[in-house]
Amino acid sequence: MTHQINSHQQLQLKSIARLKQIYSEIGCTAYVIDKRCKDAWMNAITRYQASILAKATPATSDEQTKAQAELDHHLATQAQAVAPEELRTVEISFYDHEYYCGDKLIAAITHDHNDFVTQRWVVVVNGAEIHRAATPMLCDRYIRIHYKDGSLPVQEQNATATTATTTGNEIMSQIFNECEKFGFEILDDGIYRNDEKLGEVGCSNGNWWFIRAEDETQQRISCDSALDAVWWLSMVDVSLSSESADEYLKYRPLEQMTGDELQRLLEKGELVAA
Repeated sequence: MTHQINSHQQLQLKSIARLKQIYSEIGCTAYVIDKRCKDAWMNAITRYQASILAKATPATSDEQTKAQAELDHHLATQAQAVAPEELRTVEISFYDHEYYCGDKLIAAITHDHNDFVTQRWVVVVNGAEIHRAATPMLCDRYIRIHYKDGSLPVQEQNATATTATTTGNEIMSQIFNECEKFGFEILDDGIYRNDEKLGEVGCSNGNWWFIRAEDETQQRISCDSALDAVWWLSMVDVSLSSESADEYLKYRPLEQMTGDELQRLLEKGELVAA
């Protein structure tokens, strides 16, 4: 059975869905480097058609050598053009990492702090959980394997959100600047004051949060900015020792307090008056 030979120009006009159909119709067996890339499907079809023509058309030895050299050069150029870019990892915090291909967000890894969860590390795409594992290394492996074979869900790229979303470097820069104002030190595992760990600050999917070191549940508390997050950490020991419960409650609602904070208010004997 013979099939129409499609030129490179003709293939360029086809959609990726039509290219996949042509690939199947002609019985193409050439490997597709990146199944999400239109050029990769075109390249595979072109290679296969060239191999069929080479078998069907008699040629002199010199012509075959020249044609093969041209084909090899074309394939090498195409392979370089459509080869998947190396994924780049941005560390948002110890518990949060984002994966990028160029400037495009591909996936993220986060940590589930809930109790009784054995597989705490989670792969997230478009805000939805798609995989869990016991270690971040297994999540990393999952992302890379499924991105390479084209089975990883495609992360939606929102133009407005992309310009507004803070990159990992910008996040760390903001946290560093705010910590510097308070005289805090940033170490690998969190923010410190006078060798005492206050907690952690981070930003996930554009949402700022902080975790108090003294909180046994290690609950993430949402806030508006890096300034807010670091400011709340600065109040860990100062607030309840230097202010009355009335003053403290003005900027720290009961529903946002940790169990430890409520206990300390009760110990001061001022919660009823508040």
